[in-house]
Amino acid sequence: MSLIELRDVSKRFGRLVVLNGVSLSIEEGQSLVVIGASGSGKSVMLKHIVGLLTPDEGEVWFDGRRVDELSDRQLDKVREHFGFLFQMGALFDSLSVEDNVAFPVVEHTKKSTDEIRKLVAEKLRMVGLDGTQKKMPGELSGGQRKRVALARAIALNPRVILYDEPTTGLDPIRSDVINELILKLKRELNVTSIVVTHDMNSAFKVADRIVMLHEGKLIIDGSPQEIQKSEVPVVRRFVLGEAGDQELAGLKSSAPAAYTSSGGNGDREKR
Repeated sequence: MSLIELRDVSKRFGRLVVLNGVSLSIEEGQSLVVIGASGSGKSVMLKHIVGLLTPDEGEVWFDGRRVDELSDRQLDKVREHFGFLFQMGALFDSLSVEDNVAFPVVEHTKKSTDEIRKLVAEKLRMVGLDGTQKKMPGELSGGQRKRVALARAIALNPRVILYDEPTTGLDPIRSDVINELILKLKRELNVTSIVVTHDMNSAFKVADRIVMLHEGKLIIDGSPQEIQKSEVPVVRRFVLGEAGDQELAGLKSSAPAAYTSSGGNGDREKR
C-alpha cells in the first residue's frame, strides 16, 4: 500500500461539489505538487489527508490505517507524522521565534528545556535562521516568517510535509529560497512532500509528479515534463497562465460609440 491513499473521495458543501470521486496514491519520499484554479478543491484535499475533514463518500488512508474512521485521539497521533506549512505562515505573533518553533515539541513531547532549545537551534539552522531565536515575528521579513514556520513544521521530524501555497506573497528570489528548502528537506529528511501551489515555476522545480484538480476531479497526473507538454486545453492554459473564454466571459463588451452618422453621405462626426 502507498503511504497516502484517497479512494473515490467526494466532498460537498451544500450544493457545491468540491471533490468528486478523487482517487490518488502517494508513495513515501515522493514530492507531489497539486495545481488547479482557486476553489478547485486543493486545500480541501489536504484537510482530508490529515483528518480535518471527512469525506461524504470514499476512504482516506495513511500508512495502512483508514484515517476517516479514526477517533479524535487516534487522529492526534496520526497528525504527529505531518508537518503543515500554512499559506501565510500562521506564526503566533505574541511568541518569539524560539517559542514558535518549540510549540509542537512542548505540546507533544516530554523533552527538557535544554533538549528543546537544542532542537529549535537545529531546525532553525536547517532553514538558515539560527540566531533569530529571540526575535518576534513582527521583526522578520515575509520570507523569514515562512522559513520559521517551516522550521516549526519539521520540529517533530514528520514523515510528510504539507505545503499550502508556500511561495504566496514572496518575490521571485525569496520564492526560490523556499523551493530550495523544500528540495533540501526532501533530500536530508527523506520526507514525503505535498505542495499545493499556483506558482508553476515552483511546481516544476520541486515536483517529482504533478496532478491537477479541475471541477472536483483529477484531470491529469504526470511528471513535470509531461505536464509541460500536455495538450489538454485547461491544463495548457493553466501552465501558460492564459485565460480562456469562460474566464473572460463578461469582460468583453462593445466599445462606447465615439461617432454618430451625419446626413446621408456616410461621413461621421464626433459627438
